[in-house]
Amino acid sequence: MRETENDLLRRVRKIEIKTRGLSNEIFAGKYHTAFRGRGMSFSEVREYRAGDDVRDIDWNVTARSRKPHIKVYEEERELTMMLLVDVSASRLFGSTARLKQSVMTEIAAVLAFSAAQNNDKVGCIFFSDRVEKFIPPKKGRSHILTIIRELIGFEPQSTRTRLSEPVRFLTNVNKKRCTAFILSDFLDSSQDADALDDALKIARGRHDLVGIRICDPREAELPDVGILTLSDAETGRKVWVDTSSRAVRDHYAARWRERSERIDRTLKHNRIDTALVSTQGDYVAELIKLFKQR
Repeated sequence: MRETENDLLRRVRKIEIKTRGLSNEIFAGKYHTAFRGRGMSFSEVREYRAGDDVRDIDWNVTARSRKPHIKVYEEERELTMMLLVDVSASRLFGSTARLKQSVMTEIAAVLAFSAAQNNDKVGCIFFSDRVEKFIPPKKGRSHILTIIRELIGFEPQSTRTRLSEPVRFLTNVNKKRCTAFILSDFLDSSQDADALDDALKIARGRHDLVGIRICDPREAELPDVGILTLSDAETGRKVWVDTSSRAVRDHYAARWRERSERIDRTLKHNRIDTALVSTQGDYVAELIKLFKQR
C-alpha cells in the first residue's frame, strides 16, 4: 500500500527528533573539529614555529629561503556540505531490523543537522547509475526537512549503480570547495572501477571527500539453511544456491571479501577517509570513530 502524505510527514518528524537530538548532543562539536579544514582559504606564508603542523609546510618557499615556512589559512565564513546518496535498488536490502536505506537516511540527517549547527549550507545528490536528483545547498531547518523527506520517499528511475556519475557531477556543479559524504553500499553493478578512480582523483583535488559504506551481515556470509533463491535487486538476475554446502558458503564469503577489498583499495588510493557501517551495528560509534581519525 502506498504511503500517505500524513504517514510520510510522521516518519520525517520521527527521524528529525532522533537525529537532531544526536546531532545536538554528540556530533555538532565533533563535526566542526573534524572538518574545520574543509573550508579553509589560503591567507599567507610565514616562518615555521614550534608546534605548527608540518603538513602545512610550503616547500617551494622553504627551498628558496632555506628556512622552513608554512602556509597559513583562514576559515571561510560560509561552508558547504554535500550528501551524495545512493538510491539504487540494493539500498532496499536488509536482513536485520533495518534496511540499508534506513541507516543511510539517519546518517544523512545527523550529518545535515550537524552542519546546520555550524551554520553551514547542505546540499544533496541522489544517484543510481545516473544523477537522479540534485538539491542545491541551502541553510535552514525547513531545507534539511526537505532533504529528509526526499531520502524517505524518493523513487529513482533506475535500479542500478554507477558511482562515478555523482562524483563527476559534484566536480562540475560545485566550483567552491566543500565536504562531500558519499553514502552508499558501494556495490557498483556497472563495473566502472577505472572511471570511478579517475572521478575520485579529480574530485579529491577540489573537495574533502568522505566515504560511508553501508553493508548488511548477509552480504558477507550465507547461513546454512538449505536451498535458497538469491536475487540481484539491481539487475533482476536470480540464482538457486545450496547453502548447506560449505564450499558454496566459503565461495560466497570469498567473493564478498574480494569485492570489499577492491572498494577499500580504491578509496585508500585516493586518500578518502571511510567508515563501514552495518545495518546490525551502531552508526553513532562508527561516525565518532571516523571524526576522531581526522
